[in-house]
Amino acid sequence: MADAYRTDGPLSIIVLTYIAPLDAVDAQLKAHVAWLRARFDDGVFLIAGRRDPRVGGVIVAHGAADKVAEVAGTDPFVTSGVATVEVVPFNATLAAPEIVGLLA
Repeated sequence: MADAYRTDGPLSIIVLTYIAPLDAVDAQLKAHVAWLRARFDDGVFLIAGRRDPRVGGVIVAHGAADKVAEVAGTDPFVTSGVATVEVVPFNATLAAPEIVGLLA
């Protein structure tokens, strides 16, 4: 029987940090959300949300770090200059059984 927690695959955490006032960030929010939705539809993004306190965002992405970095660089928050981006790659080895299939 296979281990229900085992997985194997490259993932990345995308960390966005706002470098502009929130009103400038909010001006890009509609475009950013549309960009997020498109990446969910593409199967690249698994989870996304705001940091607390609201100083940026975090995205869990599926795929090799170089490809994820290319995608992250197209975020309207980044291209408009209201946020910086850092991509932290890791290789998933264990996950909750409910999400193992999403990481294949």
